[in-house]
Amino acid sequence: MVSLSVGIMLSTSLLHALPEAFESKADPRSLFATLLAGLLAFFMLEKLAVLRHSHHHEGDGHHHAHGHDAREAGKAGWMILVGDGMHNFTDGILIAAAFLANPQLGIVTGLAIVAHEIPQEIGDFIVMLNAGFTRLRAYVFNLLCSLMAVAGGLLGYFTLDRASSLIPYVLVFASSGFIYIAVSDLMPQMQRRATVRESVPQVLLIGLGVLIVLFLTRGH
Repeated sequence: MVSLSVGIMLSTSLLHALPEAFESKADPRSLFATLLAGLLAFFMLEKLAVLRHSHHHEGDGHHHAHGHDAREAGKAGWMILVGDGMHNFTDGILIAAAFLANPQLGIVTGLAIVAHEIPQEIGDFIVMLNAGFTRLRAYVFNLLCSLMAVAGGLLGYFTLDRASSLIPYVLVFASSGFIYIAVSDLMPQMQRRATVRESVPQVLLIGLGVLIVLFLTRGH
């Protein structure tokens, strides 16, 4: 899923969201400034431990010592849930902006977010279990965090529908997030598996992610 999401996120950003934004009437210099600001903003959010969610947990094949999950949960505490809720709320706004710009772009943007969210949510769920949450409590909190995406989507749809001039900037900001997460978080994880036997499936899955986006947006 990590490899697949890299292909989907990068191709969605570089082949569709950014071209869609730059084909608008917005000033290219302002759009590039938004891209730069987005990359720096995600860097700062990561520094503040709001963006980064651990994709690593005991038993994931990375040979973590016993107690790794409890330590990870202890470091972040409730910040995992707070950060996840904020992240999902933003994702909802981005999906709404993409659908308002172009329905096909909305589909691939949603797909890119889902591909990234699945491994993230599994990792968060396991960390919470090892931190002492019951299965029911961990599930309920994860569900509540996920519903923030619905709230963000509704806000984005009704707000951006009345301010369509902002849509290109939201698309560029979304692209900066996809690119940052793929390049600074997901791809370094993949580089830790350096053998040919492990690298070939990674490359194939990245390619599959690109092909999925191209297939869903054919003719656009």
